Amino acid sequence: MTATCDRLVLTPDDIDLSRSPLHGQLGAETFVLGAFNPGLTRLPNGNLLMMVRVAEALREPIVDGKVGAIRWANGRYQIDAWPLELADTSDPRKFLLLGHRWRTMALTSLSWLLPVELSADGLTVVAKHYDRAIAPQADHQCYGVEDARISRVDGRYYMTTCSVSPERHATTLYVSDDAMDWCYEDIVLDHQNKDMLIFEGKVGDKFWAQTRPLGDLYFAYPPGSPWMAGPSMNLATSPDALHWKPLSRPGIRPAAHSPASSRMGGGAPPILTDDGWLCLWHGVEPIGLVGIYRTYWALLDRDDPSIVLHRSDPEALLSPAPELTAPIEHLMYLRDVVFTTGIADDGDSYVVASGEADLACRITRLPKKLFKRP
Repeated sequence: MTATCDRLVLTPDDIDLSRSPLHGQLGAETFVLGAFNPGLTRLPNGNLLMMVRVAEALREPIVDGKVGAIRWANGRYQIDAWPLELADTSDPRKFLLLGHRWRTMALTSLSWLLPVELSADGLTVVAKHYDRAIAPQADHQCYGVEDARISRVDGRYYMTTCSVSPERHATTLYVSDDAMDWCYEDIVLDHQNKDMLIFEGKVGDKFWAQTRPLGDLYFAYPPGSPWMAGPSMNLATSPDALHWKPLSRPGIRPAAHSPASSRMGGGAPPILTDDGWLCLWHGVEPIGLVGIYRTYWALLDRDDPSIVLHRSDPEALLSPAPELTAPIEHLMYLRDVVFTTGIADDGDSYVVASGEADLACRITRLPKKLFKRP
């Protein structure tokens, strides 16, 4: 990577929880576990907008032998208390509930989205728009709204989010004419179909999107195949961005030769270049508790995005950067993660937004010449 700039622009210490949607409702102190995974787009005024995931957690999650989880219900937030002996709390982001028929978890935090306006170059925070925060408003969002990805198509903004609840783990859609005032549309993809990225532009007369459905079972490729079984980045098309049909042809699949194939998924929404659709995606090397998350890139054919013209793995575009998080070492609870979630054109460069260590927002400026097809 040859970045012209690479820095953290927002950390948990920059969030004012007195202006949180949860403020004053729980009867317990909360803190910002992470302010990360920002969707990114350019506003009509020329500035950039990050839609930041704020994970708000209980300061003391274990009280009187029970572990708490925050949940939205009937317009308010409340705490559910689970017996500690029935919970595996080894992961600071979630706890597994033992004794259930299926693998069942609860979260140690509830996420809401904060619009953060940046200068045109992406390097300075201009404003935090707490009055336009996006928080749960339906039963299928009761455990939070996560990981926004923003695309601009035909002058309108489309934002996909992951909505979390016991009912389903679904992709939901918001739309806006100015990227500030968002209208909630509906669920657009059902259970555990994460990392949905709408292409920044239509192919023919249709919307296109990358998706990443999850499951507990995958079927094997034949011996000697260049591919390996596991989560892959599929494709879907839509006439209206609401109703999606999966494409029968595969998209970007786990490659047998790549260290990134433990888990992969979309990062920034695909953006059109002279060489095709540029997509940034994450891949995971299976080391430690959650693995090492890195960002890779690929070029897709402009007329048929199921054709992969080039992919960068095993060489990573972005890797975790401990030198960036050193000043906030006291806040660290997870390492070895960079999770790219946005891209914006800026002349000879792209501004790339990522979550660093599930903790902070990282902005990297990358020259366009890096993404030329070999």
